[in-house]
Amino acid sequence: MKTNDQPEPTVFVIFGGAGDLTWRKLVPALFDLSQDRSMPADFSVIAVDRVDLSDEKLRHRLHDGVKKFSRQGTVKTGEWGEFAGHIRYQQGDFKNLQTYATLGEQCAKLEKEWGAKVHRIFYMATPPSMFGEIPKYLGKAGLARDRELSRIVIEKPIGYDLESARKLNGILADSFAESQIFRIDHYLGKETVQNILAFRFANPLFEPIWNRRYVDCVTITVAEEVGVVHRGGYYDQAGALRDMVQNHLMQLLCLVAMEPMVSFDADEIRNKKVDVLHAVRPIHHDAVHQYVVRGQYGKGWIGGKGVCGYREEDDVSPDSQAETFVALKLFLDNWRWQDVPFYLRTGKRLTRQVSEVAIQFRAVPHQAFPPEATLDWQPACLVMSIYPDEGIVLRFQAKHPGPRMSLRTVEMQFNYQDTFAARSPDAYETLLWDVMKNDATLFMRADQVEAAWRLLMPVLDVWAAAPPGDFPNYAAGTWGPEAAQGLLAQQGHSWALPMESVGRRAKKGTRA
Repeated sequence: MKTNDQPEPTVFVIFGGAGDLTWRKLVPALFDLSQDRSMPADFSVIAVDRVDLSDEKLRHRLHDGVKKFSRQGTVKTGEWGEFAGHIRYQQGDFKNLQTYATLGEQCAKLEKEWGAKVHRIFYMATPPSMFGEIPKYLGKAGLARDRELSRIVIEKPIGYDLESARKLNGILADSFAESQIFRIDHYLGKETVQNILAFRFANPLFEPIWNRRYVDCVTITVAEEVGVVHRGGYYDQAGALRDMVQNHLMQLLCLVAMEPMVSFDADEIRNKKVDVLHAVRPIHHDAVHQYVVRGQYGKGWIGGKGVCGYREEDDVSPDSQAETFVALKLFLDNWRWQDVPFYLRTGKRLTRQVSEVAIQFRAVPHQAFPPEATLDWQPACLVMSIYPDEGIVLRFQAKHPGPRMSLRTVEMQFNYQDTFAARSPDAYETLLWDVMKNDATLFMRADQVEAAWRLLMPVLDVWAAAPPGDFPNYAAGTWGPEAAQGLLAQQGHSWALPMESVGRRAKKGTRA
């Protein structure tokens, strides 16, 4: 990720600096930025945590994380040594004002040493219970006062429901201006997610047909092979709707459905996203079962290996009612999308890991070809593959060579890696660089977070009042509960199997 300009001198404070997120994501991303010469000439990473650690012990632990997760591959000793010299550790209690006073002293010392005002980024890589505490102390210590230089970054979850999200946003607003608050969703840092905007608005070919006249339906799939891994305790309280739909899938919906922006200004783009959420038709309490399906995985097989059911996972209640699968049908009540269904689904322990957006176009208004010519007919479809492949596939009909008129489904393919011969930066690299540059384009605003929660509250209320009686209702290694197919059948649609890897198809040739 090479950039033409470097951020100004920056102090990067990570609360929870000895934790897993710092080890696995944040420091590897910062290291990769430094190797691409995208970090400021003067910068410091201050890791704050409760545990007793020396600078050297922390650097040794973070070095292991960089060797495992860095995009650079092999990490040379000299390169790490130069980067590690910018890392320091501060032991402190997140609820002790002295911790923040010491941080202020360190920042002032660095400003004097560098001879310049420094940008101060406060990253909350902590459990959610600290999200409402740390901003208060930053405000009391005066570290949030400078609106141009001070920023705070908060990971999901932004609240547990609408009321808690409003409360958290209120706490943040007491110490920080909205322009200083960066609510991070790593999905928006992925190249292929950002490319949705480029694909739609930088090309004149597709935007004219990106509407109800030509689009039959839209499906958004974020499927995972893995179970809850080490997150059983958190996931059993959250479930798939809170963990994935309220943030990741709603973000994808906004990018696919938003109106063209006037400029690439951060607030202009975020305004268009909020407009999408305001246009979503509310789901009434008595109609939740018609629009939403939930599921929980039981025992099954993935990759030829038997895996346990959700209720047998570590830190999960043996009679848990948490959903590990959600499918929704949404409608947008506006001129562009009226009556076009948007189908969203996400789940754990599904057949394979894949994230993609599929735009299925309407059938031709009149079928002039003889029936025998269209036996292999499939709807024209545009698929934007987000993960694990990064690419775009356009599926359409073409005549098969031969004396007879016979139509077959073929594909045009674009693959990021093949085209650009470069590995895409990790999502956190993109987002951290944007925070340093004070660019909020890819970050959620308070009204967007609350609008997403508002849409989902009827679902959460109904589910809380009527626990499921059929969990587990899908086997690990499948595409979820049978009821998810019925959700689409109401409109004459069906879930298409996610497309095969773009890279594998390219090697095999065009699929028919």
